[in-house]
Amino acid sequence: MKRPLLYVACLLVCVWSGVVELGAYAQGKPEPEYIAWTWNVKPKQADPGLPNVLLQGDSLSRNYFPEVQRRLQGIANVYLVANSYSSGDPRLAKEIVLFAEAEHVRFQVVHFNNGMHEPDLSEAKYREGFAPYLKALRRIAPKAKLIWATTTPVKEDLESGLTNARIDERNTIAHSFVGNMPIDDQHALMEKHQDLYLDNIHFKPEGANLSGAQAAEMILAALRATGASK
Repeated sequence: MKRPLLYVACLLVCVWSGVVELGAYAQGKPEPEYIAWTWNVKPKQADPGLPNVLLQGDSLSRNYFPEVQRRLQGIANVYLVANSYSSGDPRLAKEIVLFAEAEHVRFQVVHFNNGMHEPDLSEAKYREGFAPYLKALRRIAPKAKLIWATTTPVKEDLESGLTNARIDERNTIAHSFVGNMPIDDQHALMEKHQDLYLDNIHFKPEGANLSGAQAAEMILAALRATGASK
C-alpha cells in the first residue's frame, strides 16, 4: 500500500490513569490525564545534506507542525515529538530521551514547549520538573540552539483544564529557567486571534498556520545564527 506524502512514524500510547503508576503518581500525587499519549513524526525521506530540527510539544505543536514543515521544506528536516505530559511529570524527560535514542539524529535546533497539559499538576510541580525537562533536551541535542515557545491562552477558564492565570504562571516559571534563550511568544501571537479557536485550547487551521509561520521564522533565524542555513 502506498504511504502518504507526510509519513507519520507514530507511537501513540493511550494509557488509562487507573492502570498507569509511574514516578510521582505512584506516591499518591495527582493523577495523570485520563488518556496519555506520545506522537512522533519524522520526514518520509530525510535529506542528509540538510540540518535537522525538532519540535517538542503537546497537541498544539501537532497542529502547527505541518506548517513548519512546509515552510522549511528544502531547508531542514523537521521532526516532531509531542505528548500529553507536562513539566513536573517524570515521563516527559523519559519520552524525549527514548525518542532520541530511537531516531539517532543530530539536531541543530530544538523548538520546545509543553505547558498546556495535566492541570492536576500544581505550578510548584511544574517548576520542580522544568530543570529535568531542560536537561533531557540538552542531553539529546547538546549542541543545538534551543527555542522556548510560550504556552498559548485558553478561550475560557474551565474547571476541567488550566485557567489563563495558571498558564501565565507556568509561562513565568519557564521564563525563569530559559534565561536568554530565544523565545517564540506564541501566547502573545494567539492572544490577538480570539476568533480562531476551534475549541477551548486548539485553533482552526488558520490559527495553526499563524503559529507555524512564527515558529518557522524563529527556527530559520536560529539555523542562520548557527551557520546551518543561508
